[in-house]
Amino acid sequence: MAIRRTAHAVYDTRYHFVWAPKYRKWIKREDIRDRVKEVFGEVAERHEFEIQEVRVAPDHVHIFLSFPPRYSISHVVGVLKSITVAVVFEEFPEVKKEWWGGEFLGDGYFVRMVGDKVTADLIRRYIRYHRDEIDGKQLKLF
Repeated sequence: MAIRRTAHAVYDTRYHFVWAPKYRKWIKREDIRDRVKEVFGEVAERHEFEIQEVRVAPDHVHIFLSFPPRYSISHVVGVLKSITVAVVFEEFPEVKKEWWGGEFLGDGYFVRMVGDKVTADLIRRYIRYHRDEIDGKQLKLF
């Protein structure tokens, strides 16, 4: 993933998300898991998310993606989950009968920000020495 731009931001943010289906119960059907993966791609395209990797396993989901800073982490998770559930229930109505209360994905999730060149120490040093400018030009991060 490279540095990306929107009208008002330049960003390089990457996140690793993991979540499990409700009650750690997943549909064992590969066709449904494949469709879930397709829906993630469709949602990503529509919302300017960039998916690096995705794995829909029998009992959990991993997604490694980047998204514009106008979105919060919880918003991205909510969009991915809600649209996926709606599509699965619409296209596979028999699935809804297998889930107690009609819920497909659990409320919780794990998220980790991922970095390569920019470490916490580098950011601390940049902020500490930011006040030092050379010829009126801002110091560069990289």
